[in-house]
Amino acid sequence: MKIAHKFNLDVTTEELQQYQDRIALSCKAFDMVDSLPEPLLPVKYPRTPGYRPRPEENKLNAWYWRCDIKGADTGKLAGKTLAIKDNIPVAGVPMMNGSYVLEGYVPEFDATIVTSILDAGGHILGKSCAEDMSFTGTSFTSAKGAIRNPCKRDHSAGGSSSGSSALVASGDVDMAIGGDQGGSIRVPAAWCGVVGLKPTFGLVPYTGILSMEYTNDHVGPITKNVYDAALLLEVIAGYDNGLDPRQPVNLEVPEYTKLLATSLPGIRIGVVKEGFGLPTSEEDVDTLVKKAAFQMTDLGATVEEISVPEHTIGAMVFNTYATTASIDTMIKECGAGSQYKGFYPSSAVNALHKGYKTRINDLSAVLKCGLLFSDYVKEEYGSYFYAKAQNIRIDITKTFDKILGDYDVLVMPTVPFKAPQLPNEGIAVSDVLAQTNECLPTAKCTT
Repeated sequence: MKIAHKFNLDVTTEELQQYQDRIALSCKAFDMVDSLPEPLLPVKYPRTPGYRPRPEENKLNAWYWRCDIKGADTGKLAGKTLAIKDNIPVAGVPMMNGSYVLEGYVPEFDATIVTSILDAGGHILGKSCAEDMSFTGTSFTSAKGAIRNPCKRDHSAGGSSSGSSALVASGDVDMAIGGDQGGSIRVPAAWCGVVGLKPTFGLVPYTGILSMEYTNDHVGPITKNVYDAALLLEVIAGYDNGLDPRQPVNLEVPEYTKLLATSLPGIRIGVVKEGFGLPTSEEDVDTLVKKAAFQMTDLGATVEEISVPEHTIGAMVFNTYATTASIDTMIKECGAGSQYKGFYPSSAVNALHKGYKTRINDLSAVLKCGLLFSDYVKEEYGSYFYAKAQNIRIDITKTFDKILGDYDVLVMPTVPFKAPQLPNEGIAVSDVLAQTNECLPTAKCTT
């Protein structure tokens, strides 16, 4: 009766009993499915569970867990050490995605990109800390504490791939994997002074990884230099045999390292005017980015300032479809994502479901705020705003595709302001929300 009331259904006690009798038959199918084994992603390389590092060996608090998993003896990544963002399953190694609700979960499978890295000779040294459910662009909402910027330790490392960027910048690893739904590779990479790439949607398989929003899920490389980013992208990109429906069947992956150039004759670069001079921009950031862009003329490129008016609404459109849908996916759907044909991380979904039932009050203030807002929007408007924003997204994408027919590269600040100082412990909820709002697309992070 409680569920009937939730949906404003007028049912009698007699009708409800009839429904219950019919539902009991359906439950038999659920019981049978629960008893069946399910296929898992492969685990090809031996490993031990590892350990939670002590503070003295984790001075940036960038490691969540340390392990030692060696891949093939040869390959493109032979001799390279890596950290894996902690929303990505590594079999036998604890995973909590920066959140108390998942603490204690140990996946029994490797995400596809983990296997690709090991097959290429990569050496995984551990899981890097992420923000609480990878939901903010700061580096102080993780359940295990703030992640510190290696360049200035009382400042933010950015987020949500905070640990991955900090570990690469500090030299703890050669490379790392980050996840990006709204800047979570690009923001920490920019603030830590390393290279971070959000790949084209579907280029890198998301198979096995906790989803935040099906149409916006990306994982990609964080490295010390552009060559290593191209190298790691070569390894992790590629079609995953239908296990990730984000990918086109005819996906082709070039050797990106062979496409790098030291001169740029014929390359056209557009400096997007709308990415500069924002109310929250810092003048020295704008100046530095423009100077670097126009210096490309020394290498033979043509550099011009261009206007893309649609860029000014892009952030609001993103915030409309991504924020509420991300909460739905992460919390209400327990990281399973939208209904699709492919591989689901069912053990993680189950662990999250239990975690939300027992520890939802341990979520960060940002997630609690998002949950309240998302539920309000769904109750009052259903999926109307999500649907309309996704439709408008089509037109914005067409605009940028057309401009990219005329220009090879579009330039603007990754983040139009420098890394802020980390807040003090015990900060008020209102101040937490104020600081994290600075890294929402509706405020400063406009790319």
